[in-house]
Amino acid sequence: MRIYITAATIEEWMPSFLKIDALYTSESKRMKVVFHQGGVGMLANAVALARLVYEDKPDLIVQVGIAGCFDHAVPLGAVLAVKEEILGNTGVEEEGKWKDIFDLKLEKPGYPPFEKKRLPNHHLEKYNLLQLQEVTAITVNEVSTSAQRIQLLAKKYNPVLESMEGAALHYVCREMNIPFLQMRAVSNYIGERDKTKWAIGTAITNLNNSVMEYIHKLYEMG
Repeated sequence: MRIYITAATIEEWMPSFLKIDALYTSESKRMKVVFHQGGVGMLANAVALARLVYEDKPDLIVQVGIAGCFDHAVPLGAVLAVKEEILGNTGVEEEGKWKDIFDLKLEKPGYPPFEKKRLPNHHLEKYNLLQLQEVTAITVNEVSTSAQRIQLLAKKYNPVLESMEGAALHYVCREMNIPFLQMRAVSNYIGERDKTKWAIGTAITNLNNSVMEYIHKLYEMG
């Protein structure tokens, strides 16, 4: 089984890369783990993942990373699994309302790879081995900071997480029929720009601990 651990930046998976047992990175009959950098943002990530799928044909892609959180009931550092992705800023804001490509009739709500305007992950039942809380996420090219935009997105989509790459994973893997999992650790709450209140270090530590545990569980499955 060929497992690819991918993130926008190498810092997000480097602790796992440095610790991982040679058993998982060597060419073994049971499992091989490869670490991959996808780049920041939907565009870079989509190209990198499409190339990865085309050239290497992985059995499973696990995208990991930190994320902002809309829900203050979720503690900083929590590691979550994304059950569905939404394009969070592909559209237009007019008259105080946010209209996405489906509202604008530029895309059909059920046209592949979309289902009801969203990009769900139907592989979670098999691959959410850590039984992480499964949440809705949005992907944006510009991190949400304005109170008005945050309110619009929260009201329209009711997301828990926000990242800049998640939808690329869901879109590419659904289009190319590759099993996938998106695992995110909460580093900050959406709109909070005082980075002294962020928990990036804790989020990366918890994320990588989960990655290691996940890899071990995969190996045990055979």
